[in-house]
Amino acid sequence: MADPYTTLGVSRTASEKDIKSAYRKLAKELHPDRNKDNPQAADRFGRVTQAYDLLSDKEKRGQFDRGEIDADGNPTMPFGYGGGGSPFQGGPGGGARGGNGFGGEEVDLSDLFEGLFGRGGGSRAGAGFGRGGPQPRPKGANIAYRLSVSFIDAASRAKQRITLADGKTIDLSLPEGVESGTQMRLKGKGQEGPGGAGDGIVTIEVQSHPFFTRSGDDVRLDLPITLDEAVNGAKVKLPTVDGAVMMTVAPGTSSGKVLRLKGKGFSRKGGGRGDQLVRLEIVLPDDSSDLSKRLEGWSDNSPVRASLGV
Repeated sequence: MADPYTTLGVSRTASEKDIKSAYRKLAKELHPDRNKDNPQAADRFGRVTQAYDLLSDKEKRGQFDRGEIDADGNPTMPFGYGGGGSPFQGGPGGGARGGNGFGGEEVDLSDLFEGLFGRGGGSRAGAGFGRGGPQPRPKGANIAYRLSVSFIDAASRAKQRITLADGKTIDLSLPEGVESGTQMRLKGKGQEGPGGAGDGIVTIEVQSHPFFTRSGDDVRLDLPITLDEAVNGAKVKLPTVDGAVMMTVAPGTSSGKVLRLKGKGFSRKGGGRGDQLVRLEIVLPDDSSDLSKRLEGWSDNSPVRASLGV
C-alpha cells in the first residue's frame, strides 16, 4: 500500500481534524454507490479507507511515523534487522564489548524480548526471529454495514437498533455532527480470525425530509402563513426535529423574513446544536375575490423595489 498520507492527500503534520476531513471528502467522491460503473474508484475507496483506519488510530499512526509498522499495519524489521550488519554489534569500532554486543554491561536478552513481544510463547531470547521478523496472527476481516437514518433521528441523535451479522442486536449511539458518509467502527464486531475478530464498519446515510433541509448544522424550513397572520401578527404552530412548537410572528411581517429557533438543529462536533431557520412565506387564498373587495380603493406606495433601482 502507498504512503497513507499521500493516499489521503495530507501532510505528515496534518491534524486529526484535517485527516478526517480529507477522508470524508474522498469517501463521498469514491464511494461504490456513486461509482457503480467505475471499479477503479471502488479500489481507490478501499485504499483510502485503509489509510484512514491507520492514521485515525493514534497508536498506529505513531508506530507508522516511527517506522515500527508499514502502511499495511504490519511490523517492520525489529532493531533494523537485515539493514546492514547484526543488530547486536557494538558501538563505534564495530567490536562487541564484554561478549554481549551492548557495550560492557550484561544484558538479559530474555527480559528484553519479553518487553517487546510479551511473555507468551516464543518470547525468549532468539525466538520469533524467522525470515522477516515476528509476524502477528492476522485478525478476521472487517464487516461493512450500511445504516439508513431518518433526517429527524440524525438531527436528534436518536439511538439506532441494528442487527449484526452474528444475529446480535445492539443500540447504536450516533456521533456528534453525523452526516451522510460518516463511518463508525464497532471494535471486535467483524469476522473471527486467528488474532481475534475484525471490526464492524458502519457507513451512515441520512435520508432526506419532505420539508426540512440541512445547512451545515442548521435546519431550514419554509413556513406558509396567511396574509392576516403577517399583517396583524400571530402565534403559529410549526414542526421542529424535536416536535411541534409555537412561534410568534410579529405584526407587519414580510414574506421571506427568516426567524431563528435556537438549538433546534443538528448536533455539533464538540457539543451543542445548530439552530432551525424558519423562512416565512405569505400565501394568499385560492379565491381572492373577497380580499380584492376589501382592498378596493387602497394602494401601497411604499418603495418595495427601490433596492433594485426601479
